[in-house]
Amino acid sequence: MIADWFAHIRRLLTEKPPVALLIVTVIVVSSASLLSRLLANDSLMLGPPRQVVSINSKMGIHTRLTDEVEEAKIKQSLEMVREMGASWIVEYFPWAYVEREPGVFKWKHSDMVIQHAHHQGLKIVARLGFVPEWARPPETTPLYLDEENFEAFGRYAAEFAARYQEQVGYIIIWNEPNLSLEWGFQPVDPAKYVRMLQVVYPMIKAANPNVQVLAGALAPTLALPGDPNGMNDLDFLQRMYDADAAPYFDALAIHAYGWHSAPDDPPAPDVVNLRRSELLRAIMVENGDAAKSAMITEGGWNDHPRWTRAVRPGQRIEYTIRAYEVAQQEWPWMEAVAFWAFRYPWDAKSYQDYFTFVRTDFEPKPIYSEVAKYAAGE
Repeated sequence: MIADWFAHIRRLLTEKPPVALLIVTVIVVSSASLLSRLLANDSLMLGPPRQVVSINSKMGIHTRLTDEVEEAKIKQSLEMVREMGASWIVEYFPWAYVEREPGVFKWKHSDMVIQHAHHQGLKIVARLGFVPEWARPPETTPLYLDEENFEAFGRYAAEFAARYQEQVGYIIIWNEPNLSLEWGFQPVDPAKYVRMLQVVYPMIKAANPNVQVLAGALAPTLALPGDPNGMNDLDFLQRMYDADAAPYFDALAIHAYGWHSAPDDPPAPDVVNLRRSELLRAIMVENGDAAKSAMITEGGWNDHPRWTRAVRPGQRIEYTIRAYEVAQQEWPWMEAVAFWAFRYPWDAKSYQDYFTFVRTDFEPKPIYSEVAKYAAGE
């Protein structure tokens, strides 16, 4: 049929050039219009809705798509997360990327990531933070926030919660506030972090009563009292409770790196390992928060050949799978385990590259393939 059309147009070009030119023009314009509509139709890029198939519903991963600008790569990353058998993702949605001017919200990238993740059947845990220039003093880092701007941060968080109330069920407030680096190089201050929660939490809940707000996201550290760089995570959590944090979060975000320890190594206050999570849980219980759940939103093992806190590649695979099993079999209070990190948009060219499950060119590492087999029950 198409061949007949081309033959007909050839005859018209010979016998009636103006008519043929008009027909060709109409075809070109119509095709361009159709292409424009196709490109604007998100559902064509999204594809059919999918569901995660896994023997372990607590499996998750930290996707780190914040700086991935290509939609095709965002889609491919999230497809591979689903195919690996992970039901949960933790993703960073920086305030400064969305609200570069007060009251002007640009959601294009956030929309893109959330639509694709939701379409792949993934549960989304959104980490919020990173302060725009207009909301902090000059010469400060994007992790610096004065109390006078807690409400501005709360407005962003509330807008986020309302916009994505059908797709995002969990929001983390800030990241590792027990480290001076992550607190804008201010002295670490659990009471000030709680004051942030006391402002931001009610604003989020007013915008979306169903969203679960996670606090903490504390770095596992053995810092001694008075250390200018940080505060021991166990001490920080207790001091959060002392400052009346309990009414202002729904679940605790935990960072659980294994370093060189196996996942079944016992917890101890002077050791950083996976089961340090149990010590944080004990503090929750002691402070009357046993009914709340927790979630590992960052953690795992590294297999760099020369980093002192790394393990061998085979151990990393074994430890990672075992950690997912521990959460499923032994920790009813642990809602999900999202390890760091699925893939980076570009190579860090450091030991950080050895935390990833997939290379920047999307080549799966052995850990990806073995975790996928585990999730499939093989």
